[in-house]
Amino acid sequence: MNPVAFIREKREGKKHRREDLKAFLLGYLRDEVPDYQVSAWLMAAFLRGLDPEETLWLTETMARSGKVLDLSGLPHPVDKHSSGGVGDKVSLVVGPILASSGCTFAKMSGRGLAHTGGTIDKLESVPGWRGEMTEAEFLERARRVGLVIAAQSPDLAPLDGKLYALRDVTATVESVPLIASSIMSKKLAAGARSIVLDVKVGRGAFMKTLEEARLLAKTMVAIGQGAGRRVRALLTSMEAPLGRAVGNALEVREAIGALKGEGPGDLLEVALALAEEALKLEGLDPALARKALESGAALEKFRAFLEAQGGDPRAVEDFSLLPLAEEHPLLAEREGVVREVDAYKVGLAVLALGGGRKRKGEPIDHGVGVYLLQKPGDRVERGEALALVYHRRRGLEEALGYLREAYALGEEAHPAPLVLEAI
Repeated sequence: MNPVAFIREKREGKKHRREDLKAFLLGYLRDEVPDYQVSAWLMAAFLRGLDPEETLWLTETMARSGKVLDLSGLPHPVDKHSSGGVGDKVSLVVGPILASSGCTFAKMSGRGLAHTGGTIDKLESVPGWRGEMTEAEFLERARRVGLVIAAQSPDLAPLDGKLYALRDVTATVESVPLIASSIMSKKLAAGARSIVLDVKVGRGAFMKTLEEARLLAKTMVAIGQGAGRRVRALLTSMEAPLGRAVGNALEVREAIGALKGEGPGDLLEVALALAEEALKLEGLDPALARKALESGAALEKFRAFLEAQGGDPRAVEDFSLLPLAEEHPLLAEREGVVREVDAYKVGLAVLALGGGRKRKGEPIDHGVGVYLLQKPGDRVERGEALALVYHRRRGLEEALGYLREAYALGEEAHPAPLVLEAI
């Protein structure tokens, strides 16, 4: 394989051969192909595109570039991925539901960046909880508890991490084949047989339109099926934040409330829809999801999961164990009906408070955030509290400014459906 000829091939819009694509990319992983040549190829792929076969080959090469976990000996191994949103604590609800319905929910998760939150950050607000673990610990907890959520391992799909860092600085991030292959390479390497994808659509999501989200979902489903996995995608709305809590400790509280059957209806709707799809993929009765929730089995599974990963299980009952900053209300400046709550602006508010990261690796404050007292469709009076802002003075005025922009009042509201499509 000649790297220059390989780059020229894609520049001219031609299709690669599988063995050439693999040799070029693994050569980069071994530092035999320089980053400037890979940068040139990424731009050519960005502009000319990759066909479904090339996208699958790219994904499989990244998935096999490091460790590939074997979950085949575990009962009904399932995984779930969200494309990122605001207030998205769905994994904290779906995981326990599936694990107490006969599945093994073994998931590698990331940390938050920009206006979207990360599952690992949320869970680290529980005292003692630890997401870093060895492969042996991951598999042992999956086997013993049926539920394990670990921080993304650098041993899993290392080629993806190296390529993503290059895409980030070469303006080649926004490519559906490259995005889909990046996501699915980690899902394939994590070893689950069935994968449910929650592709967010709207202002608080990376995919702003239904067309963009549909294309990404179809591409990821095709990759998974091409690799021999069972895959289903749901397109769900991210115009407004999911639930009422946005911020790490606040979201853990809300997820626990949902597992007690007290959570907000929109969070429960999305969580149950995804859980039911996962159960159907595994040939199990989808009614098991609601039974696990209503019986309390999912809550007990979450408690066992926290304890297995070093977390204090008392946090399930005693919310005072979870950090929470000082409270400040946002008041309505006029009366009316909440027409919309812009998820993106709410995410920026939490970022300003220190609850998110502008750059990878930054520390975050688990105790800050926003709790939405009013959601689309609610009527409010002038001077009534719209939201509570949890802060440590840092960024408070900036956050309040974003929240004032996020809330739009009118004479009436027409809340959009949450689950938009299934693919």
